[in-house]
Amino acid sequence: MVSTLQERLVRSAATVDSSVTLLADFQRWFRERVDADESRVEIIPFEAMRGWEFAPDTHNLVHETGRFFSVEGLRVRMPGAPVEEWRQPILHQPEIGILGILVKDFDGVPHFLMQAKMEPGNHGGLQLSPTVQATRSNYTRVHKGRAVPYVEYFQQPERHRVLADVRQSEQGSWFFHKRNRNMLVEVAPETDVEVRDGFRWLTLGQLHHLLAVEDLVNMDARSVLACLPHSPLDSEETFPALGAHSRHRDADILSWITGLRTEREVFTERIPLRETTGWHRGAHRISHESGRFFSVMAVDVTAGGREVGGWTQPMIEPHGPGVAAFLLAYADKVPHVLVQARAEPGYTDVVELAPTVQCTPRNYTHLPEGATPPFLREVVEAPADRVRFDTVLSEEGGRFFHAFNRYLVVETEMSAVPEEPSHYRWMAVRQLLDLIRHSHYVNVEARTLIACLHSLAV
Repeated sequence: MVSTLQERLVRSAATVDSSVTLLADFQRWFRERVDADESRVEIIPFEAMRGWEFAPDTHNLVHETGRFFSVEGLRVRMPGAPVEEWRQPILHQPEIGILGILVKDFDGVPHFLMQAKMEPGNHGGLQLSPTVQATRSNYTRVHKGRAVPYVEYFQQPERHRVLADVRQSEQGSWFFHKRNRNMLVEVAPETDVEVRDGFRWLTLGQLHHLLAVEDLVNMDARSVLACLPHSPLDSEETFPALGAHSRHRDADILSWITGLRTEREVFTERIPLRETTGWHRGAHRISHESGRFFSVMAVDVTAGGREVGGWTQPMIEPHGPGVAAFLLAYADKVPHVLVQARAEPGYTDVVELAPTVQCTPRNYTHLPEGATPPFLREVVEAPADRVRFDTVLSEEGGRFFHAFNRYLVVETEMSAVPEEPSHYRWMAVRQLLDLIRHSHYVNVEARTLIACLHSLAV
């Protein structure tokens, strides 16, 4: 009898040691690669960057090729928001990159080809990344470096079996209309795939185990894994009667999102970086006069195992770690999470579904009591027996320098939120998984938490 994809993925999630890779062997291999990594990242003054300059007229920070990305200014107006108007630097990267994971069955168990990849913003250097993690400028070799390994599987996916292929947004507070193509492509079991240096086949069970390790599985890998067409959460053995009931009908959820996108006013305008009032440029950083939010800085990178051995670039440096958390509750044994419809200036379509809590607590220390985000205390002060997941994970290390969020899943009772605030809804996990298969519905922090929820099902 031929197994369905759902059955095979559940089997992969239950496999922590496979005939291809033992978890202990992978952990030893990864430690050895970390120890052998000779990459170096040095913070430098802006004037020491090679190939980058502040444009004379706009002061935008741009690359000499006109490619990769630029640091520009953004004027934002959100009537009714706690802060209704502001200006800020923002990363503008209009090209769409590829985040792709190659999948292959070994003995009936799907394995995922992952790489140990260095990014300049990573704390500690190497993290576990998708098979391909590349901007268009990279995989078209604007840098004149080596070709991106395995990219042909994702440029010509029709030759194989596409499991997921969807454009997803990234951080809307730091990127303007940034999207990446998130892909899972399965090759036939008889297809010979050369495992290059720095790559290993892993099962879902192994990846779920590694998600609980601080700062190991990178943001791009988490985003792609959240796009799986089926999840271990689909198993009635782990979550009985998953599809039976939900707090709100699918049509009502879609109507709620559409209504907020229609009614919420978010006005943005790209402006010259020199017009970002309240932000000041020094030799090493562009920072806000309050000392909050983030800075723009520059690094000099020496990297082993990359298409180019060294380069310089600007990066976003957050001021303080963030918190991203779901409240999890059950209705008739069906898992629900409390999501918020969140507006960020860089989103393409006004609002996206975000975690219950998504904030950098340090940014609220100057505000009066009661101005902090809803439910923050409920998640950070939750008793240990209610915390189902709690790990500090990094954000995208190619553009952000040492950006961390504490990711939490906290179990509660649905009665603890007797009336949903207007921008919040209890959604069955199944409903959220369905929306991930479409662009611009579920934000990148919520996608990480979905990947973490997958790991709780086994």
